[in-house]
Order: sequence, then structure tokens, then C-alpha cells
Amino acid sequence: MIRLTTTLRRQFAALACLVLALTLAACSAPVKVERVDLQSAYEDLNRTALSGDQLSETTRTVLRRNALLDAFEDQPDTVIATLRNHAITNGMHWPELYALAELSYYQGRRTQSQASMLASVLYAYAVLFPAGKGDTPSPYSAQFQHAANFYNLALTQVLSGDGATGPVRLQGGVFPLPFGAVTVNVDQDSLSFGGRALTSFVPTMNLTVQGFKNDYRSDGIGAPLAAGLAPAPRPVNGLVLPATLRVPTSAVLTMDDPRRQLMGTALTARMRLYTIYDTSEIRIGAQTVPLEYDQTAVRAMMTVDGKGWTRELSGLLTNLLPDKSNAELQDHLFALEPHRPGRIPVVLVHGTASSPFRWADMVNDLLEDAEIRRNYEFWFFTYNTGNPIPISANILRHSLEDAVQSLGGVQGDPALGRMVVIGHSQGGLLTKMISVDTGTRLWDAVSDRPLDQLNLKPETKTLLQEALFVKPLPFVRTVIFIATPHGGSYQASMTVVNLFKRLVTLPVTIVAAGADILANAGDALKLAQDRRTFNAVSGMSPGNPAIEALRATPVAPGIRAYSIIPTLQDGPLEDRNDGVVEYKSAHIPGVESELVIEHQSHSTQSNPLAVREVHRILVDQLARPARP
Repeated sequence: MIRLTTTLRRQFAALACLVLALTLAACSAPVKVERVDLQSAYEDLNRTALSGDQLSETTRTVLRRNALLDAFEDQPDTVIATLRNHAITNGMHWPELYALAELSYYQGRRTQSQASMLASVLYAYAVLFPAGKGDTPSPYSAQFQHAANFYNLALTQVLSGDGATGPVRLQGGVFPLPFGAVTVNVDQDSLSFGGRALTSFVPTMNLTVQGFKNDYRSDGIGAPLAAGLAPAPRPVNGLVLPATLRVPTSAVLTMDDPRRQLMGTALTARMRLYTIYDTSEIRIGAQTVPLEYDQTAVRAMMTVDGKGWTRELSGLLTNLLPDKSNAELQDHLFALEPHRPGRIPVVLVHGTASSPFRWADMVNDLLEDAEIRRNYEFWFFTYNTGNPIPISANILRHSLEDAVQSLGGVQGDPALGRMVVIGHSQGGLLTKMISVDTGTRLWDAVSDRPLDQLNLKPETKTLLQEALFVKPLPFVRTVIFIATPHGGSYQASMTVVNLFKRLVTLPVTIVAAGADILANAGDALKLAQDRRTFNAVSGMSPGNPAIEALRATPVAPGIRAYSIIPTLQDGPLEDRNDGVVEYKSAHIPGVESELVIEHQSHSTQSNPLAVREVHRILVDQLARPARP
């Protein structure tokens, strides 16, 4: 019998453990397949440094194949420099350039390095736009989209400098890179729009929007920005560009033969700015490339800065406000962009106790159609909605006449002669009054004697002549009435509205004219005593002879009219209303079409069916020949 020493027993035990381990390893498969849910699979496929602190599997694969993955966490700059040398040696193929773009972005975000961020922009650009027949990822691949996102986000960060919230400056110069420097030349001609300098650029990629039904973004290449406009060298009479105006723009950095340049240390690039109104796509080499814009975010910025909703009730109760506020409530016409020849104005006129911002959703949706954006521009008329309707209509008339004349007239720009005017509620009545020939109808409805036979002050007669004896504006081609009380609003005779009628105060000129009429021509008025309050609310009361006369006056020949009428109830149309206006009041004969929107209240401008109908009308007009 053989006795084993303690040492030999230990050696046999170790050998047995080794044999057991090898046996178990031989029984365990080196490759496994495990099924996960589709959401997890999608997240794994799309994980990049853009969305967190982990690198994409594409970049990790590149690092593994170059024996650099384990070293990246402790020596990121050394690994990036080593991988760049490998890429240069191997011919600058897209997987290595993609990895360099992501690694540079990762490192730039972690260390707040603008040089690394700029390197990410250039590497990503080289992935997407090689010169000649350089290899690129499939446009259907996640890597292609991620490369575009590295470019856009890194460029936004570079332009933003230390912070991504304040204004940025688009300026050229020599900028450092981790491996050299790049000289950037800015195309100064691109920094203007409609004859105005573009200024105060604000990044929009990190803005979230609330309050708009739809948030539109245009996917493509570029750093999306909101640009302001410098003051106009020559103001347009009648048409205002608000100080808070913002234009959706996109900044694009391009390079010639980027992969060749990235092999060296002295690079050159160009920066150019584009606006959504002029350019939706550009050519880079042989490719047609869409541009990135955040258009709804820009419109939301302008809405917030303008604070136009604060004048909605104050526009009805004007003189209850301090004098400073009154000065800010002037009637005027303003635009979303400088007028450029060839674009047809669409004028939007809001209703009682409302503001132009009630059109925001409709305009936001309409401008998403490139055909609308190329052929139309949007003007907004804002006014004190407590004023008598004929007075507000007269102000609208003069504002449009001044704007058209100041822009060179229809002879200089035939597009001005194809104007579209859209009015909601009381705004529809103003729209009607610039598209009809009233003759003496309105005056005859309220007076039993001719105007020239009344003993009134000259200024009162002039005001009445301009407001009540009107002809259609010759450059208005199309009018659209939305929820318009052609026969008056039944709400205008309700108790709470009567309270508002007593609160509404009017400008001095209108008050003086009203006093003159009541004192010197009161016996000639056909108006009952309770209808001798000269404001918009009284003017929209059912049975008011003036509004009945306006309703009976047809839209002038040559002007195409359309109606959009919301209703809340089911049943016969004659019995329906929208909560403010009855269907039988909003309905008028002689229109090209009438769209009834069911189960919709009075404020219908943002209803998708209303927007779609307006879109249809605008597109239809483009197919019609211009009127001589």
C-alpha cells in the first residue's frame, strides 16, 4: 500500500480541480443566443454617446479591433489620437471616422472641450460627405443618422460656446482642434434675409414647445437657430415687422475633400446660413441634402416674446387700461417675414376680445407645406375690437392700401393683386366690408336722410363717408369667412355681454363723432334708442339694421368667397350654433363653398378640418390665372 505525502495529496487535489474546471468549460457553449423584448433590442441598436454615457456598439467594435477599448476609459485622448493614426494608415474609412466622431463628442461633452466638439463635427461630416467614391454607411442604417446627429449637436454646441441657451455669434477665424486647427470662413452674404441683416442667433435644438398642437421639425443637416432681424433701412408704411420677429435658420459647416484634410493638421471650412423660407435642401458634392430646422420652436419663441395674448380682452376694453398700455394697443398690420416679390399675402383678421396669436396653430400647420411656403406669406391685422365695425374695417382698408403701395403696388409685384383675407368672427365682418360695394345701403339702413343733408361737423361726415360708403379693395382676390356672424351674434344680446357693452370705451374721435350724430342728427336715425351705442358689440346684435344691410350686400364680382361654419349640435342646420353664432347667421348665399364642421365651438381656427379647408383654397388659388 502506497502512502501519499501531504504535498502529493495537495498536488492531486489541485489537478482534480483543474480537470473538473476544464470539463465544465467544455460543457458550456462559448456562444449564446438570448431573446429579449423588441424595445430592449431597439435601445441596444441605437445606444450612442448622444443619448447617455455609453458608446455605440459600432464604436466599441472599432476600438476592440484596434486593441484600444480597455485603454479608453483611462486614456481617452491617447486612444483618440491613436485611432486617428490607424484611420489615416488604413485609408480613412467610415467606421473609424464614425468612431472618431462619437469619441470626440463623448470626450467634448465630458470635458466641455470645444476643440473636441469641433473635431466631432468634422469627423461626422467626413463620414457623410466623402469626396469622390469614398465609402459611407447605408442611408438606411442607424450609423448614418447618428453621424448626422453628431454633426448637428456638436455644431450647435460649438456655436453656443460655453452655454447653449443665449445668443450665439456666427463668425469666422482659426479654431483649435485636438490635432491641429481649422480656419472657418463665414459667407457674409448669407447673413441677411429679405434685405435685412440676420442677428441674435439662438439655438433651438434644446427647446421644448408647449401650447402648439403640432411641433414641426425638419430633419437634415445643420445647426437649427432662431434668428432675429435688424431694423429695416426703410419701413413699409402700413406693414410692421415686430421687434420680436424670429426666422427659422440653419447653420451649415462644409469642407472640401474632408477625409484628405483630416489627415493633416491645418484644415479649412466654410460656414453658411440658410432660412426655411428660401432653402429646404442644398447640394453637397453629388448629394441633395435636406436642412435641419426647428420651425415650431422659433414660432413659439416669437409668440412668447410678443405676449400678444395679453391684449385680447384689453383690445375690447381699451380705455380701462393705463395710458402706457393704450399706446401699445395701436391698430396695425404685421408680418412674419419681410415681403419678397412673388409671394401672395394671406391676411388674418381675428375676432372680438382676441388676438393674432389665435391663428398660431393654423399658420404653423400651413407653413409645413413647401408649396404654401414658396407662394404665400402671412400678415396679421390686430385692432381694438370694441371699436365700431365700420371704423375697424376702414382702418384695415387703409393699412392694406398703404402696405401694397409702399411695396411697389400691383404693377411692381402682381402677387400683391392676389391677396387672400381670412376673418374669424368679427374679423369676418371686417373682411366682408373690404370686399363689397355698399353704395348707400349701410347709410340708408340707419338714416332716413342723405348724409350731405345732415348738420354734422366736417370731420364727422368724413368719418361716416369713409366707414359706410365703401368699395371693394381691387387687390383682394379671395375672402374666407370663419364663424362669422353675418346676421349678428345672439350672444351680443345676452345679459353678460350687455355688461361688457357698458364697459367698452372708445377713442376720443369716435366718441366725439357719436355725440355729434346724436346731438345734431338723432332725429334722422332709424336706430332704436337701445341701439344707439356705437361699439362693436352693439353692432353685432341680431336685428341691427346696419348688419342686416351688410349681410344682404353680396361680395363683389371677381372676389371668390368661402365659408367655414362650426356647429356644436346635431340635428337640422337651421337649429345649430357654435355657442356664439347661429348657423343661420353664419350662412350666406353666393359663396364658392361652405364647410360645416360638426361638434366644434366658435374658436375653430386650429381645428384640423378648418386648416385643411384653408389649405385647399390656397392651393386651388395657385392654379387660377392672375386677375388683370
